[in-house]
Amino acid sequence: MPQTYIASPIPYRQPPSSFNGVETFIPTRNPHSQEKKNEHLEHGSPCPSISPPSNLNRDDSGSPKTAVYGGVKRARVSSQAWKRATRRDFNDYLDRTDVGVRTKRLVDLLRARILVLSPETDPATADARSIKTLEAVGLKVTAPRQRKADATPPVASQTEYLIFASNHQLDRLAELTVAAAGGAVNAREAKAALRSDHSFDVALFGRMVANDADLNVDAACQVAHAISTHAVANEFDYFTAVDDENPSEETGAGMIGLVEFNSSTLYRYATLSIPLLQKNLGDQTATVRAAQAFLRSFVMSMPSGKQNTFANGTLPEAVVVMMRDSRPVNLVGAFEDAVKDRGRGWVGDRPRPWPTTPPMSTRVTPERQPTPGWCGWARAQRPSMHSETTSLSQS
Repeated sequence: MPQTYIASPIPYRQPPSSFNGVETFIPTRNPHSQEKKNEHLEHGSPCPSISPPSNLNRDDSGSPKTAVYGGVKRARVSSQAWKRATRRDFNDYLDRTDVGVRTKRLVDLLRARILVLSPETDPATADARSIKTLEAVGLKVTAPRQRKADATPPVASQTEYLIFASNHQLDRLAELTVAAAGGAVNAREAKAALRSDHSFDVALFGRMVANDADLNVDAACQVAHAISTHAVANEFDYFTAVDDENPSEETGAGMIGLVEFNSSTLYRYATLSIPLLQKNLGDQTATVRAAQAFLRSFVMSMPSGKQNTFANGTLPEAVVVMMRDSRPVNLVGAFEDAVKDRGRGWVGDRPRPWPTTPPMSTRVTPERQPTPGWCGWARAQRPSMHSETTSLSQS
């Protein structure tokens, strides 16, 4: 039987560091589960992540991404955009040993570490040794190339594709390189360094190395594309910029442009496999911390697209967290029939507060009661919706 938890509109009255609405109730074990191997921690906000006029995630033409669902066009924010926002939020409060970096510039990162460990080494030698170490791991490194036919410094050597590695793994590779003293780094030890001591983000989001499956890391979490609960129609902002130094007799604009945008209430969903996360991290305490960090950052983060233009930094109206011992269930079907505009906003009516003692072990943070709007929508749109969620909407 799933355990269901509800957090209030993630506390507007508390700083992120005291995110008790989630951190205090993440169990490390589902007491109803018979087999730990099947446990999943699901996080969704089956409503209200409200996005005012914005362009969070745009396509190749600059338009906000959309998707057709339930026969109507919806606003969409790709899972990649929100995963990157989540990873960037990690950097605000996690220690560097808990996070990693995804880059082609591993040669630069290794060189910097080698020069710290061995200050007498000159940069060119450190570069060459870094390349040898990466090649020992099995990664292809491209030679430096000139940007243009001018004096611009050449682009440094880079790996063939992006590599996701923890800071601890890079530190260990640098130590092996210095210990080799110019000789060949042991390939087995170098690969072992990349296969152990994963950071939280590598363990959560995984790593794929195309030409060496031994270095792959299965992602412990899956993130859905966020979609609006209602139909949207993109709009255009026509803007001008005036040249401050224009003579008074010149009234024309210095530039004219268009920015496409929309406004939506998004349904967001993610699921996290606790057993796989623990397998990737190899430590129960780290697993709990990583799960807490993911919940906090997935809720609190916001993709950065056009933020300077729209400043659309909102927080979800409600967050639902479930513990399951069966496969994950995305409740997006509640909004397959798009919510209709009734002139009262997309969050729905708020006729009554939630009950004092919510059913099904639901826990509500004291700062602010969650609104039943999305549950009201779910009943109206899908009366036969998943029984656990429907029962939560009773008041």
